[in-house]
Amino acid sequence: MNSTRIQTKAAAVGRGAGVTFFVAIAAVNGALSVSDGWHVIPLGASAVACAVALLVPRLRWPVAPFVVAAVTVWWGWIIATVMALALYALTAARRTKAAALCVVTVLGANLVGYPPTRLWGQQQYLTALVVWLFAYVVGLWIGSRRRLVRALAADVEHLRVEAQLREEAARVAERSRIAAEMHDVLAHRLSLIALHTGVLATRGDTLPGPVAERLALLRGASTEALTDLRGVLGVLRAPGAAPNGAGAVPAPISGDVRQLVDDVRAASQSVALTIQGRPEDAPTTHRLAVYRIAQEALTNARKHADGAPVTMTIDYRAPATLVEVTNPAGLPGPTAGVGSGYGLVGLRERVSALGGHLTVGPAGGGSWRLAARISHPAGTEENGTEENGTPA
Repeated sequence: MNSTRIQTKAAAVGRGAGVTFFVAIAAVNGALSVSDGWHVIPLGASAVACAVALLVPRLRWPVAPFVVAAVTVWWGWIIATVMALALYALTAARRTKAAALCVVTVLGANLVGYPPTRLWGQQQYLTALVVWLFAYVVGLWIGSRRRLVRALAADVEHLRVEAQLREEAARVAERSRIAAEMHDVLAHRLSLIALHTGVLATRGDTLPGPVAERLALLRGASTEALTDLRGVLGVLRAPGAAPNGAGAVPAPISGDVRQLVDDVRAASQSVALTIQGRPEDAPTTHRLAVYRIAQEALTNARKHADGAPVTMTIDYRAPATLVEVTNPAGLPGPTAGVGSGYGLVGLRERVSALGGHLTVGPAGGGSWRLAARISHPAGTEENGTEENGTPA
């Protein structure tokens, strides 16, 4: 924005310098061409009036055309260059009828102007007409170019705002997906707690009184937590989205990465998968993020490098969950043009929310690499799980 303002001010200064230059040329030309001495002061005052009218934005319409036309009517060919500048300003602002009216008025009224400088008296009208016609045409061209530049700038700004809105929508959609996934995970565990406490509560006659009371409180708290969880999810869910159990897509579980890879292999996509550690070594949120990263990476590989082999490495072990997916360059697939193009924006939002870092870009040799590192929460103990590689 600051650069735009600076450019606008520079353009205004440039226009002011141009107006002053033309007015000075006209005044000097008149002073050198007319032999009488009394004309210097009124000619200078007329030149100043034209300059002020053309330089002050509030006076450019309709004061400036009237002042310049009136001065030209009296002084004739001496102020012809200033009249050309006024015609240029009018046509650049798409006031072509006003410009033509000014020309007709000046040519007609100049018959009663200052005799030594009349356009008709010295047959200067042909030269003036040529100069004015040139200014008219240039003004039309410059005006059209300015409008085109403004329209293109407006389109670019519109596209920029639209891209920002789409990116923000992708982030919001990913947050809603995270909320739905965590609802499924937490609801399952809270349901187990409520189930087990309910079973124990049915045997309250065989348990000490304080234990039975605590079990009842625990069951009530878990049931209330389930209700609150559903309410929060209803607020976060996108409008029109189906609730769980009513056509919604179930959230992935931690072991679905292998199933995902098996599915794409069945679709003739070559994938070499290596998993280090156990999914249980990482938090549930990490396992869900791993699934989404693998899903998006395989989809992008299928879109933009159809038939190229994909290498995927996943490490669940502390101190950080690591995911790396690489594939060489290939031909675009049939669905290369399908999709919003903001899947990586959602992944970056998810990984950032977990305190991790996502890297996407060329890896050399024409290959493409997607890698993520998500640190485990503080206090997670590093285990000695041996590598459990499962290459294709």
